[in-house]
Amino acid sequence: MKRLHQFALLTLLGTLVLASGTASAADVIKLTYANFPPAATFPCVQMERWAKEVEKRTGGRVKVQTFPGGTLLNAKNMAEGVTSGIADIGNFAMSYQPGRFPVSEAVDLPFGFTSSKVASLVLYDLIDKYKPKEFAKVKVLTVFTCPPTNLMTKAPVKRLADLKGMELRVAGTSAEVAKRLGAVPVAMPQSETPEAIQKGIVKGMISSLEILQDLKFASYTPYATIANLPVVSFAVVMNKAKWDALPADVKKALDGLSREQAAWTGEYVDRHVQESLAWSKKNYQHQVFTLPADDQKKVSQLLAPMVDDYVKKVSAQGLNGRQIVADVQAFKKKYETPAAKPAKKK
Repeated sequence: MKRLHQFALLTLLGTLVLASGTASAADVIKLTYANFPPAATFPCVQMERWAKEVEKRTGGRVKVQTFPGGTLLNAKNMAEGVTSGIADIGNFAMSYQPGRFPVSEAVDLPFGFTSSKVASLVLYDLIDKYKPKEFAKVKVLTVFTCPPTNLMTKAPVKRLADLKGMELRVAGTSAEVAKRLGAVPVAMPQSETPEAIQKGIVKGMISSLEILQDLKFASYTPYATIANLPVVSFAVVMNKAKWDALPADVKKALDGLSREQAAWTGEYVDRHVQESLAWSKKNYQHQVFTLPADDQKKVSQLLAPMVDDYVKKVSAQGLNGRQIVADVQAFKKKYETPAAKPAKKK
């Protein structure tokens, strides 16, 4: 009888444990996260890092299933796909839809950023200050930028004059940049660019340099020229209804990761650019040039009207374009100014 009683007790305990495990599994919040570039690229690297951090910081209550490479949503339908609930979370580049994200677009202007980390934090502060209507239908989880874009070409570009008439693959605001610098912009998906370069349809491209390794562009473009051209801004957004349904502590965990993720992404990709340049030199004898100072000054002069055009355009939409630009410049100065070292004790 005693053994029977012990067996019944053990059975009851086992049932309670199983029931507890089932309840925990039922309480797990599953989220889908769509991204459009290939898995090896930095927007997807940051996605995987974010997913792991969220799971860790929520004690496993939130699990994120990632979909890189346009396997769930592509670059063009990402924003609509998240808004309609096809994916819970999505990452997209604002400049791929010109005019739709007027406040964010300010960071993509030619301000001469030299790092993704600075540009990403500037973008974060700008969105945090303005909380723009362009994101009213979604919850912004984080933002970041690519590193400064530069030139990757089949033939060496050592001076600005070498660009004249050169067909370059571009995307977003890079089209206007290429045109103002005397090149011929050719818009096409990045995936089609290697074949276009091989066939001579384009002679190079404007993009950030980490793709020399990540997408093996070092094998197609043996030369790069540093010109510190504009960055491209990205936003990671969540379906509004999905966000509203999250428990308060989960929302707090996600919000707590927001700025940190922007800084982490910038630091990661800035470091990775240097790794990619070293890898490209080792494996393909890749060469890097820097525009002479007088040419760099001329680049700034040629691109400066883009800022004035932006101010006029967004001011006509009821936004204070001049103040937005002033804020970008002030945030940039804040993050580029080295912290003062404490005075030594005598």
